[in-house]
Amino acid sequence: MVRAEVSGAEPATGSLPPAGDTAAVVAPLAPRARLFPALAAVYRAQLSRARVARIPLLFVATFQSVGIMVLMRGVVEGGAEARAVVAGSSVLVVAFVALNLLAQYFGQLRAGGGLDHYATLPVPPAAVVLGAAGAYASFTVPGTIVTAVTGSVLFQLPMTHLWVLVAVIPLAGAALSGLGAALGLLAPRQELATLLGQLGMSAALLLGVLPADRMPGPIGWARDLLPSTYGVEALSRSFGSHPDWAVIALDLAVCAVVGVLSLAVATWAYRRAAVR
Repeated sequence: MVRAEVSGAEPATGSLPPAGDTAAVVAPLAPRARLFPALAAVYRAQLSRARVARIPLLFVATFQSVGIMVLMRGVVEGGAEARAVVAGSSVLVVAFVALNLLAQYFGQLRAGGGLDHYATLPVPPAAVVLGAAGAYASFTVPGTIVTAVTGSVLFQLPMTHLWVLVAVIPLAGAALSGLGAALGLLAPRQELATLLGQLGMSAALLLGVLPADRMPGPIGWARDLLPSTYGVEALSRSFGSHPDWAVIALDLAVCAVVGVLSLAVATWAYRRAAVR
């Protein structure tokens, strides 16, 4: 028999339960992940996953918006109507990806049991919703810029203040992503989530691209309720020779508030869907 001893070590008495003792030893759980590290992890994972699959759809969204501007060029000559068409077509790229595709993604995730995977992870529900919404909204940046520049050239609008897109894209993206995620999570069936996403994008098309002064009263009220409207208005006003920056800031502030509310509703919908 070889006797092994550690110098200075004492026998570990009481470290193991005595033989025959059936008492379970409860191990402490790992601490829950904090919001921002979990948000960054979900964002990177979603961005990597959707990079290949969403690029063709982003091309379709951009081509669709540019095609609408080309068609409207034969109807609208210039002025406030041209600014509305270019701004609405640019934000339509955001609506196509952040609202329509995100509603379909969460609807598919709920129908296929994918929410069970996220529910087992020690991450806050807000990180899952915000990470997915941020990843989908990020894909809209190139298409929105291309559409805005193309529309400015097509309708001979000044591009001096196109830097406003730096604020319009994330704020409109947050508002529409929250709405799309909420529609996908609250829809009882995947097909209904797809339908709601398509209807939301159609509303952004009709209510955002068409000039507001040509709409009947009830349609104008519906336009005011659409989250993307305020991003469209801010971008449209920036095309003027002397933009009213106070009004533009107010539009962006309203868009930011709507974005916070819609993401909060989407987080609540995620909690509701994950526990069922």
